[in-house]
Amino acid sequence: MYTHDTQIRIRYSETDQMGYCYYGNYAQFFEIGRVETLRSLGVSYKELEDNGIMLPVLDYSVKFVKPSFYDDLITIRTYIKKLPVAKIEFEYELYNENNVLLTTAQTTLVFIQKTTMKPCQTPAEIIRKLKEFIRE
Repeated sequence: MYTHDTQIRIRYSETDQMGYCYYGNYAQFFEIGRVETLRSLGVSYKELEDNGIMLPVLDYSVKFVKPSFYDDLITIRTYIKKLPVAKIEFEYELYNENNVLLTTAQTTLVFIQKTTMKPCQTPAEIIRKLKEFIRE
């Protein structure tokens, strides 16, 4: 299993009238988590796209446990638990500064060849880097 933590602060513009972080913002938080997780492995979304690989979201689920509020510093804990083939699965846990679990989520993304718009195998470099952490 590979795990990476990214921290972000909830901005005022991300809150609703109740002072809660608006639920629609969470998809962006999970995107930040997965982009930074791949970056921590030495894999750049930009380089993937420059090499003709795209990663659209196939599936997304979220469970809101507790709200986050303006100025909260939250930790996005992102997990990759299994080696990808043509799809890669990410799991997320969001925590506040008191280490209270706020949200859990899961996304599945598909490796797509940009020229054909069809699924393709995970780039070998990603598999090689993840094999250091994931034993299947």
